[in-house]
Amino acid sequence: MVRCVAGVDSITMPSVRVRVGAAALAVGGVVFVLYPVIRPYSDETSLQGAEAFASSAWIVAHVLAMLGFVLVTLGLLALYAILKDSSAEPLAFVVLITGWVGVGLTLPYYGAEAFGLHVLGQEALRQHSTALVGLANDVRYGPGAFLFIPGLLLFGVAAIMAAAAVWRSGKLPKWSGSLFALAFALYIPQFFGSPIIRVGHGLLVTAGCLWLAIVIWNRSPSTVDRGYR
Repeated sequence: MVRCVAGVDSITMPSVRVRVGAAALAVGGVVFVLYPVIRPYSDETSLQGAEAFASSAWIVAHVLAMLGFVLVTLGLLALYAILKDSSAEPLAFVVLITGWVGVGLTLPYYGAEAFGLHVLGQEALRQHSTALVGLANDVRYGPGAFLFIPGLLLFGVAAIMAAAAVWRSGKLPKWSGSLFALAFALYIPQFFGSPIIRVGHGLLVTAGCLWLAIVIWNRSPSTVDRGYR
């Protein structure tokens, strides 16, 4: 009886952990489309830009983006748990480390965007100064960019390697990482698009995360090892 319980626990606990990671990945995907939907858009060289920066929506949107990255990294941990007993384990481990480093480099910039520009916008409105609004670019293209751009590039590389690991492993449907890889490979270019393009990219991230989350959930360690070849 004790052996039976121990055996159930040894299967159930990894399964729960993997499914928590899969759920985090799914929620992270949804959060990534809320970010561009909630984010206010305006002429950021005028006091309209100051109003956008000073709004609560600005803070909420950028905090959601930060939360999205955190949740997706938890999803990468669940992906590694699925692939660790496959031939793709070394690549999956590199995905995990690269993704974590990428997010670590990315988040400080989002903090500056969320909170630094919020304070700047409030002060610009108080002084009725468009000159202060112009300082937004000093924040965006200052030293923080030297962390932000490499961080997003690293995470994009991690997403592409994740798709390759999924393809190679035989543990998950081969194409299930493809949208995830495409979405994060396009993360930097989407910043230069219109609001509609940015929302569309958010939907792509959501689709990629949900697809991968669903197959990870269904392939948790408690399920039968059926393989996908």
